[in-house]
Formats: sequence, structure tokens, C-alpha cells
Amino acid sequence: MTAVVSVVSAPWPAPVASGPLDAVVELPGSKSLSARALVTAAVADGPTTLHGALRSRDTELMRAALTTLGARFEELPDESGGCADAALRVTPAPRPFPTRADGDAVARIDCGLAGTVMRFIPPLAALADAPVVFDGDAAARRRPLAPLLEALAALGAEVEYLGEPGFLPVRVGPGDGALLRPADPARPDLPHQAGVDASGSSQFLSALLLVGCLLPGGLAVTPSGPVPSLPHVAMTVEFLRGRGVTVDEPAPDAPVGARTWTVHPGTPQGGTLVIEPDLSNAGPFLAAALVAGGRVGVRRWPGGTTQAGDAWRWLLPRLGGAVEEAPAADGSLTLTAVGTGELHGIDADLSAVGELTPTVAALAALASAQGHASRLRGIGHLRGHETDRLAALEAEINRVGGRAHQTADGLEIAALHAGARLRPARLRAYADHRMATFAAVVGLGVPGIEVDDIACTAKTLPDFPALWTSLLTDQEAR
Repeated sequence: MTAVVSVVSAPWPAPVASGPLDAVVELPGSKSLSARALVTAAVADGPTTLHGALRSRDTELMRAALTTLGARFEELPDESGGCADAALRVTPAPRPFPTRADGDAVARIDCGLAGTVMRFIPPLAALADAPVVFDGDAAARRRPLAPLLEALAALGAEVEYLGEPGFLPVRVGPGDGALLRPADPARPDLPHQAGVDASGSSQFLSALLLVGCLLPGGLAVTPSGPVPSLPHVAMTVEFLRGRGVTVDEPAPDAPVGARTWTVHPGTPQGGTLVIEPDLSNAGPFLAAALVAGGRVGVRRWPGGTTQAGDAWRWLLPRLGGAVEEAPAADGSLTLTAVGTGELHGIDADLSAVGELTPTVAALAALASAQGHASRLRGIGHLRGHETDRLAALEAEINRVGGRAHQTADGLEIAALHAGARLRPARLRAYADHRMATFAAVVGLGVPGIEVDDIACTAKTLPDFPALWTSLLTDQEAR
């Protein structure tokens, strides 16, 4: 199979909306759910068949990483009744994970710029038969990793930094095998104990939860501070439970620093799983209706979900749109955003749904030209994403004539003076897929916008340029 890779493209002229939209889109599977599905399938008690799993650079890197640990993947004809991608059969890896399959050479895993690979796979490497070296794109070497690696080292794993401490590249291995033994030989039922500072990324907590069931006695994890993007942790918990793993969550009112998630020992079940469409990736398409006016619907929207993107239901009305839901025969919905081109500013705490910030910021920037100010709060952790998203959003909004500035935990976008307009510019994507789609949304309402690297959207949505153009030209993207 040919892997999906990110290739820097020539500047892309962002299409401008020429009138109200009337379109319906169908998007591929959720990146977050696909990553969790691939990891749990690779360590399951038997084969797993995945329907609708995302095919993108991030998920191809995840598959390559899990293949290095001994899992096997086979494409099957799609029989899922409408899922976008072919079915995928996953044969789990034996344990300990056989990284020595190709001889004595040290196994190496390319993380690219995928946070799920650089966070979810090192804990598995601690259960391998030999150390594994992790590295990635230049920008990946600036993404925070130290809290997870420190937690693994405290549990007995081997962690050796090969560059700047706390960042890629790093070598992770089983050490003296402490994670393969009970935490207390006299009480083999007791879980291993881990603390982690997950304030920089909820993925640090999810990474430990995903490996916890494989440890003798399981694993109890206590974050030392606040955890952003808690819906992603809930997604991890529900995913494990759906595969037969028992997970105890802390009480909702438990104080910060005293909240413990406990994963009981057990092997995730194999079987068949259908992946929901990516609701975060739905955001730019739904936002298009608010900018251009008209209607844009997203098919197969789940009636109940742990995805952060479900927050578009309440965010879009606050930004000037409306949301309609129409049930489908399979129990899902078509969720439709309706807009008039009149946008509102917003004051919102986005700490739980930080990945939606770039699209919200695009709408807020356009709203500023209509006289509305916005304040986005609780998103200081975005400084450690694919790029420093707060700095990037500040720079790009100001590049088009907006008035944005960072705060300690977010971004403020001031209203422009009467008669002021946003101006054309070539916007930078910073190799960040969500900054590229931010620019595309701005371009709907500002003629002359170009994006320096639209190809980086292949990280989570390889067909974005074609889908976006079809949204505006054919009025229906399929």
C-alpha cells in the first residue's frame, strides 16, 4: 500500500463564495476515533474489522508504527453500507511486541507530525522486546512530550533522549521489564500507579489509559493538574469500555490533583467496528454556510458521540447561524448549518474543544469586519499543537487586517472600525492542517486569499481542496 504523505504545494487560491450555498457533504472517519481503534485493534484478543477508518497521513503513520510492533493490516472490500473507506482487517501483534523481527537493528518509528503516534505508541514500546527510536518532522521535535515520558520512566520503562530532553527524538524500551510484572508481587491484583502532568495535552492521559489494560494489575493514573480537551479522555474511556475493558473514572466533582482514572487488566476484544465521520473536520464546511449564507449539511452525524466536534451544535448558533437536524434511516442525522452571511462575535471557553478553535477564530475574524469583537478562552494548551496555534492565529488574523492579540489562555479579536475591511493576503499554514482550513474559511469572505500549503490538510483530510471547491462550484460535495 502507498502511504499518504504531506507534500508542500504551490500557493492555493482560496475560493470566494459568490452566493448562498446549498450543499451536503459526507466526510471520512474521525481521526481521533481511528487512532484509538487502530491501537486497540493492534493489541486485541483477536482480529478486528474496521469500517470507515480514516485514511490520511496521520493514520498511515499510525499503521506503520503498529506494524513495526508486530500488528498486520489487510484491506478488505467495503461492506459497511456507505462508509467512505474500504474495510480494514487488523491482526493483533503478539506480546511482547516483536520489534526484533528484522534482526538486531534498532526499530525506528516515524511520528511525522501526528500527536497520536508520538504519544500513544511510546507506552506500547515499553512492552516491546527491545527499545524503539521515535522521531518525526521538524515541527514534531517542538511538540511537548516530557510529561508522558517522565511517567513511563517512573513506571520502569527505559527512556533515553537523543536530542533535547523532553522532546523527540527519543528511545523508549522495556527497561528491566517492570511494566511486565505486577506492581506488588504480594498483591498481583493491585494496579501500577502513575502520575502525569496532562495540562499540555489530554493525549498524555489517554496514552497511559490505552496501555493500562495490558499491565499486570492494570494502571491507575492521576493527573497532577488540569486536563484540557476532556471529551478526548472520555472518548478513550468509552472506546476501551466498548472493547470489553473496565475503566473507573473519577467523580465529576473530584478536585484537580485528586482525580484518578483506573484501567483494569484485560485484553481489548476484537470484532467489527464502524468509525464515525470526523466532526471536527466538519467545522469548516458548516462554517461555510455562515460566511456565504445558505445551507450546508453533513451526513452520518451520530446521534450520540464523544467527539469534540459535536460542540458545533451550540457554537454555530452563537456565531450567527442556526443548526437543523434531520434523522436518517440508519439512526444517524444529517446536521445542517444555516446562515445569512451575518456573523456574531463570541466569548467562549473552548478548553474542552480546543481543536475547533481555528475555525471559530476564522468566523470571529470575519465577524470583526462586521463590527463584532470576540474572546476565545481556556486554550493556552494550543501553543503545543502542530504549531503554536495561538501565535499563528494572531499573526494570520493581523496579516489580513484584523486586530488579534494573545492572552495568557487564549485570543482576543477586536471589532474593526466602521468601514474597515479585511484585506487579501497569502496566509501561512505552518504545516498545520487546521491553520490551512482556517485560511480557507477566511477566503470565503475575503477575495484574494491564498494559502501557502494547502497540501498539509492531508494530515487528516486528504481530499480537502477538492471537497472545498466542490462545495462552492457544484453545490454538493460527495
